[in-house]
Amino acid sequence: MPKTKEKTIFVCDSCGNETAKWEGKCPSCGNWNTLGEVRQAATNLRRTWIAGPQSMAVQLADVSTDDLPRMETSSTEFNRVLGGGIVRGSLTLVAGDPGIGKSTILLSLAGDVASSGNTVLYVSGEESASQIKLRADRLGVDGRNLYLLPATDVGDVLSQLESNVPGLAVVDSIQTLYDRDVSSEPGSVTQIRECARKLLDWAKARNVPVILTGHVTKGGDIAGPRVLEHMVDVVLYMEGDPVSSWRLLRSVKNRYGSTNEVGVFEMTGEGLEDVLDPSRSLLAERANGAIGSAVAPILEGSRTLLVEIQALTNPSVLPSPRRVATGIDHNRLQLVCAVLSRRAGISLANQDVIVNVTGGLKVSEPAADLSVALAIASSYRNEPVDPGLAAIGELGLTGEVRRIPQLERRLQEASRLGFQRCLHPGDPITKGSGSNSLQPISVSNLRQAIGLGLKAPVDLAR
Repeated sequence: MPKTKEKTIFVCDSCGNETAKWEGKCPSCGNWNTLGEVRQAATNLRRTWIAGPQSMAVQLADVSTDDLPRMETSSTEFNRVLGGGIVRGSLTLVAGDPGIGKSTILLSLAGDVASSGNTVLYVSGEESASQIKLRADRLGVDGRNLYLLPATDVGDVLSQLESNVPGLAVVDSIQTLYDRDVSSEPGSVTQIRECARKLLDWAKARNVPVILTGHVTKGGDIAGPRVLEHMVDVVLYMEGDPVSSWRLLRSVKNRYGSTNEVGVFEMTGEGLEDVLDPSRSLLAERANGAIGSAVAPILEGSRTLLVEIQALTNPSVLPSPRRVATGIDHNRLQLVCAVLSRRAGISLANQDVIVNVTGGLKVSEPAADLSVALAIASSYRNEPVDPGLAAIGELGLTGEVRRIPQLERRLQEASRLGFQRCLHPGDPITKGSGSNSLQPISVSNLRQAIGLGLKAPVDLAR
């Protein structure tokens, strides 16, 4: 029997790009010293992600969705992020920084599914069975119908899955698995891709949901090939400040629901618990009449959150004053400071400016610009923002306050939390919009907003 010929290729550890020869710089992503040597068979009989018989074209109107039932969990927030529950046969990837709580939330989820009568297989390549048992005892997971498999060989994992088909499989983590048929090192781009493909094949063939955990790089990207995010059905990112108890589970890809959904959790001694009213919890410790504090109604997926934005200005002793941003984009803070200096008469050229979003949250939408500007102006003028006022709006470079989407929902959330006034861009809105207790105030520029927002308005005329 003739020997199978092998060929050598070089695969980038960052993006998964394949080249026929080694290069110092990856021609795809531009990173240096990321190409690794991989030997593979010259002929490859498999080129598809999902195994199965050849499909025939069907009319879209005849396609039924009855075969996509969802497995609901006891966690309202987790169900929200997934669009109503776990879809059978789906492959989900949960990524996040080390120690953020990925293993904790998945072990709690596995115990919850097992308690409902379904068999769950929990595969761990990072911890022993005794270590997982210690965490389960802390979380209150009794372990019935929950089977542990400390393994890193994907062949052993698939054999266990085939011998006792579970209702749910959890793999922690995909970077620790390896395939004996692949010559590269465990954790390499090729290994991660092949192990994920085999688990995807099994999940689709058996109609069993599989949840993977994934490591992230220093840049915040999922470690491994970029194709991994294309292969899976759902990609969830767990975010949070390590010194804060708050955790956000954010959906960035979901083939069975809307993306950008966010679930809010709190890390406690008994694990991650749902936060059903995050707005009220985030503002629970806000001091009444605090200087340098403003509230912004922001959108996170399909929900509205009220977040407190704090700012502190202080005379700088450095040639270039510092701009420190925690929870908001640093470039966005630079823009707001520049607009305040040039369009609102608040000179920050000799001031250090520090801005923080309380609770460890990260605000990415520019609709929070107006609240950031009010907080900075409050600290600079040493005058508090009206404690019953919320502010929302995007700032333009000419000092105008620009329109933002879904204003009505933001006003309703501010009214529910007891706010009496809300600064917003656009046309004036009647008081009855959203709630009879909230007075919407339309503003067109930053000067006007500062004059209306501070508790003791000052004359901002030049």
